[in-house]
Amino acid sequence: MSSYLPLNPFPSSLIPPMWRDSLDYRKIKNLMNDANPKESVRALLAEIVDYAGLFPPSQLSMSESVNNYATYKNSKFSWILGRFIVPVARLDEFAESAKDIFPKNRDVWKLSVLASGDIYETLRRIEDFNGKFSTNAIADALEIKVANALEIENVATPIPENLTAYFELPLNENLSDSILTLAVTKHHAKIRTGGITPEAFPTAEQITRFMRICLAANVPFKCTAGLHHPLRCQKPLTYEKDAPTGMMNGFLNVFLAACFLQQGFKPKLIQELLMDKREDNFLFTDDGVLWRQEYFISTSQLKHLRTHDAISFGSCSFVEPIDDLKEIGIL
Repeated sequence: MSSYLPLNPFPSSLIPPMWRDSLDYRKIKNLMNDANPKESVRALLAEIVDYAGLFPPSQLSMSESVNNYATYKNSKFSWILGRFIVPVARLDEFAESAKDIFPKNRDVWKLSVLASGDIYETLRRIEDFNGKFSTNAIADALEIKVANALEIENVATPIPENLTAYFELPLNENLSDSILTLAVTKHHAKIRTGGITPEAFPTAEQITRFMRICLAANVPFKCTAGLHHPLRCQKPLTYEKDAPTGMMNGFLNVFLAACFLQQGFKPKLIQELLMDKREDNFLFTDDGVLWRQEYFISTSQLKHLRTHDAISFGSCSFVEPIDDLKEIGIL
């Protein structure tokens, strides 16, 4: 595993002239409320949210989820929207719900399919779906839950090259072996970053370890669950009245942490970044992102991360992340 060195502080020469004398965050926040997001925001958020409206805590019907996705695809924030997530057993139901919407599509919808226990049946149903609907929707990603490296080896063999497969891994002592197996088989990893109970949320240390191993092994990854909000915060874990609350991870924390980690940030500081709740610690410019007025990541580094390493996260809400990003002045 490669070594991790401290990141160089943000060079003062790169601070825009209007902020060089005084980093007044109240003025900066007003400047960030432009109608057009900064280039670093676009680099970080492009196609980052895979819509999982079918799943808890939203758990909408298929027709509601399909209609929502169509609405989001036609919104001014469509550039943030990724794939539609659907269980393989519900592909026919998806097609039935979307049949009247398909002719109005301006582009082909992309689906990420959750596998059943039978990988061969899953692949057969995906192939059948794509054969019927590829002009309107294409299932080009597959998500599979496994327990260990042996299961990865057993499942990986029949997966065709035209499917991007993400293997959801338990964050246990076998994590390194599982990720190294993904590197050998040329598949991707998936981390569960939350859920509807407090114990479903991994710690900053666990998330850091997962990302370190993936980055060292050149294994791209995605996240799922618990990332409705940009920054770490205490929130209700479901939409039910009197729902339990818990400390939720933030998607800005996670994806920026991955990029800083990739550039040599020490794990201790990565964990501090993952736990950072202060919006005024994050400054987005066209050139990049400045954290704590000291550490900088460039827009080009963000683009590389999102293209090759940290791919997306699944969320049962698309509106909630957008509204929160607006509230803190990033959109």
